[in-house]
Amino acid sequence: MKAIILAGGQGTRFWPLSSEDKPKQFLNLISNDSMLQETYQRFRNWLPVEKVFVVTTNKYLPLVLNQLPELQESQVILEPDRRDTAPCVALTAMHFLNQMDDEVLIIAPSDQHIGNSQVFQQALKLAEKVAEQDDSIVTLGIHPTGPETGYGYIKANKKNSFSSFAYQVEEFIEKPDINKAEELISDENVFWNSGIFIWKPSTIANNFKKHQPEMWKLINDNQTKLLEVYSLLPKVSIDYAILEKSENVFTVPVNFEWDDIGSWTSLGRIHSSDHNNNYLNGEVMEALSKNCIVYSDRKTLLIGVEDLIVASTDEGILVCHKSEEQTIKKLLNKENITKKNFKDK
Repeated sequence: MKAIILAGGQGTRFWPLSSEDKPKQFLNLISNDSMLQETYQRFRNWLPVEKVFVVTTNKYLPLVLNQLPELQESQVILEPDRRDTAPCVALTAMHFLNQMDDEVLIIAPSDQHIGNSQVFQQALKLAEKVAEQDDSIVTLGIHPTGPETGYGYIKANKKNSFSSFAYQVEEFIEKPDINKAEELISDENVFWNSGIFIWKPSTIANNFKKHQPEMWKLINDNQTKLLEVYSLLPKVSIDYAILEKSENVFTVPVNFEWDDIGSWTSLGRIHSSDHNNNYLNGEVMEALSKNCIVYSDRKTLLIGVEDLIVASTDEGILVCHKSEEQTIKKLLNKENITKKNFKDK
């Protein structure tokens, strides 16, 4: 079994701390190590160094090699452009199939917090047993601890199971509103979608040929000139492109501390807060304020406000109501599109 760490994203939801030059996977958000280093070490606790690979873009290759010095450059799979996780996974499968290597792969994000590495390891070894079967896809399903609206969900069919530890996935559910989330967590067959997938390169290839034949053909037929054609691929997630369409997906339910460090509010869940439920990082003074997250590189006063995210770095300043956190990425994307259009003129 090999571990493949996806580390090519921009992490725009963590702006202005995360920037295009140094996105969140390279930042120390949870401990003194970066998210990438934590993820890498989680696998290195039980896998030899030659079994761990990182997928990123050429722009971030120096950061990856600097933060993971024992990694050889040959263990870094370079994606020509950021096209979301579906093209990235297809490219990774092709990399190993070209070497006649069909060993089971763990495809994992670089920006998750997992509290118990030993339980994580045990779950992956169980998942490997399922993934070794022809065309079986496995995901880890997290027992939900609350009605989270920022996560996708999995509904399993325990009556149609691979074994006592792996159940067939009946449905993938997109990020729900709060009412739907509360309904979902009342169902013992529903889990958070961890975004960690376990499958063989041949399984990946077969599913792309069946569900995304044009994408697979473009990558396969142009392996010597990917720089020229990769940007033609659609930006689409592996969940939408393959997982939601496949009929042979299983989930191994796990019960450990887990968080997708995808946005500012996740820091409030991971780190301890003060008596008013404020997470304050930096030289911050607070009065009459509740449920706020502040990350500041300068002296900051927080007075009489609630449910705000305030962040200040050399990159810029963010002031955002917690309920509008998902707008950060949309607004930055809009800014980038506007800048591109201006340059094109």
